[in-house]
Amino acid sequence: MFSPIFTINNQILKNIGTLEAAKAVIDEAPLIPAYEKQFQQEAVIRTVHYGTRIEGNDLTYQDVAKLVEGRQVTAADRDIQEVINYRNVINYLEEIWATFDAGLPLPEEKYKEGVDPKNRPFFYSESIIKKIHELTTTKIIDEADIGKYRRQQVVLKNTQTGEIAHRPPPAIEVPYLMSDFVAWLNEPKSREIHPAIRAAITQYILVAIHPFVEGNGRVSRAFGILPLYVEGYDIRRLFSIEEYFDRNAETYYNTLQSTHEKDSDIFERDLTDWVTYYTEVLAIELSRVKDKVQTLSRDLKFKQKLGGKQIHLSERQIKLVEYMQQFGGLRMPDAKSLLPMVSDDTIWRDLKKLIDDKVVQKRGSTKGAYYCLSNV
Repeated sequence: MFSPIFTINNQILKNIGTLEAAKAVIDEAPLIPAYEKQFQQEAVIRTVHYGTRIEGNDLTYQDVAKLVEGRQVTAADRDIQEVINYRNVINYLEEIWATFDAGLPLPEEKYKEGVDPKNRPFFYSESIIKKIHELTTTKIIDEADIGKYRRQQVVLKNTQTGEIAHRPPPAIEVPYLMSDFVAWLNEPKSREIHPAIRAAITQYILVAIHPFVEGNGRVSRAFGILPLYVEGYDIRRLFSIEEYFDRNAETYYNTLQSTHEKDSDIFERDLTDWVTYYTEVLAIELSRVKDKVQTLSRDLKFKQKLGGKQIHLSERQIKLVEYMQQFGGLRMPDAKSLLPMVSDDTIWRDLKKLIDDKVVQKRGSTKGAYYCLSNV
């Protein structure tokens, strides 16, 4: 039975501490915008773009954004298909998350008698992994290999030297390794491990087993996010670690490679270095999201003043608040310059909502009124 080998060192503890601090700020931010979906959409675009680019896709960020939004672009068919496929993978992960959150059964899941579906632990299955592979490789590889474990030996070579960089286990072992690994994910004892560490282990083990002929990198990164999403660490799904992996591809691949070399037996390898690296990347990304959210929050004391409730802002209202943060306040001409395509009546309504929510104060008469953030 699989039991990961790793040591909790000071750097991992520091990374987890940073994660927890960022998560607390994001979860508790007093100003969470109604256009939170825009943040989520940005995270999806970054994930799809950098998650395919690290595998050699040549589409630009702008092209990927268009494809994610359902628009057309002119590019190589395979590049377009890879992006569409990975967007479908993200859709599937969100569907899985929503299914679990609603208390509905997951693939291969059978409820035990007396178990409350709403309070059960997430059920990991090989079906989910195979479905992710199917979505990843549709119209890319031979149909006979889509969603099926490989039936042949494969090796990964260094593209520069031609040397063998990684020799995954024989194909005959793949089903047994996958079964043992998924069983570990579902064990009560393994669930005591922090979700970030479980995510790191999940991604690495899938990379190491290399269960499919092609698409293993994308499958491992996508499935590796699930322990975060479904074990109380979804953080509003505002984050993406794919960009960091791509921008620091050499470190990413070197860390994987050095971990591969720890032991010939995948389940006997010391994963400490990889877990350290992964949690650091996650800490960097969540700190970036935290900083963005904090910019909109101005002051955590808002939440105390507003009785602990969160204030939901539209995209227009966010712009008004950010302007007040930067310049101390604004008058109606400033607001009209900031929102040139918006009617005066709409701007008045936005300002009134901010005043009603005690986020903004109005000073002076209507025509010459000056709007600024409420004093705490």
